[in-house]
Amino acid sequence: MKKFLNKKEAQEAEKVFALEFDKYRPDNNMTFKELYLAFYEYQKDKVKETTLNTYKDRMRYMALLDNIKVKDFSLQHFEMWRKKILEYPLSNRTRNYIYKFLKTIMNFGTKWYGLNFNEIYPKMTNFTDPNEIKKEMEFWTYDEFSKFIAKEDNLTFKCLFKTLYFCGLRKGEARALNWNDINFTNNTIRINKGLNDNVNRKKYTITSPKTLTSNRTLPIPKELVNDLKELKENAMSYTNFQEDWFIFGNATPLGDDVIRRRKNNKCKEAGVKVIRIHDFRHSCASLLINNGADITLVAKYLGHSKIDETLNTYSHMFKNKLDNIIGLIDKLNDTREQNIECNNPNDYKNNKDDFEMSL
Repeated sequence: MKKFLNKKEAQEAEKVFALEFDKYRPDNNMTFKELYLAFYEYQKDKVKETTLNTYKDRMRYMALLDNIKVKDFSLQHFEMWRKKILEYPLSNRTRNYIYKFLKTIMNFGTKWYGLNFNEIYPKMTNFTDPNEIKKEMEFWTYDEFSKFIAKEDNLTFKCLFKTLYFCGLRKGEARALNWNDINFTNNTIRINKGLNDNVNRKKYTITSPKTLTSNRTLPIPKELVNDLKELKENAMSYTNFQEDWFIFGNATPLGDDVIRRRKNNKCKEAGVKVIRIHDFRHSCASLLINNGADITLVAKYLGHSKIDETLNTYSHMFKNKLDNIIGLIDKLNDTREQNIECNNPNDYKNNKDDFEMSL
């Protein structure tokens, strides 16, 4: 991605880019297909490959509008598109991601081509279903994880699954770890990159973390430290060992499919429910929350950019904590009532009479 020396230089480059696009839009008569393809081209050197793949996936839902002239786009066109999207077997959450992508393309058209969507934009609505039952978040308790990991006899996979569960790493963060990310003096692990498979899954790309706050250094539990030390000793037995080897895979990282199949097989052997690799991260959050970890520290541990993200994602897990708060209030109220009873004047008189009779 090209960097500019100052804001003025960047603005000039933006104008040149806009003029280049003018070649492809005589009389501003472009179709929706031309608009979203222009958006995709514009984003190619500005976002990660994984984001581009997401755009590409969502563009297929834009194909329903391909031949419509953007300047003629109306509320009727949008409602037609919306009804078609409802026919796909998708959750409302996914439908709204697609809807958001449509609005992103429209905003791009407004910025770069001066297109006016003022009449339709405020009338567009997202997808809602009051009867939709929200899917429960899957996670393992500590006992379930213990049953699972007891069946894992391969040290590499054992370390991987423990890292996912105890450190709450995203799958790409764990797969990208190198030996130079482990500090065995301080017993810490550094997360500063991610790994993503290319479309054909035959190649992979090392990228920057998901967000700036995803860069973090975490303490490693003693049990995992010992396993990682043993795993490194095994890796160092190779004559061509390098510190930049992947922890989970040596010269090349473990494949995504390999990890998933291994996890599913061990779930069946252990007799525990099958969860996704990403659900190990949810399980870590549950483990921390239910054992009294402060929400600010949980957010930092997971690499969330805002505490709101942690609260919104795991709010249901804080229910027990809310019950505990009510318990504290009830306890304070009970104590206050007991103090009032002890300070009752009648109690004082009765105690005084008893004392005098004993003399």
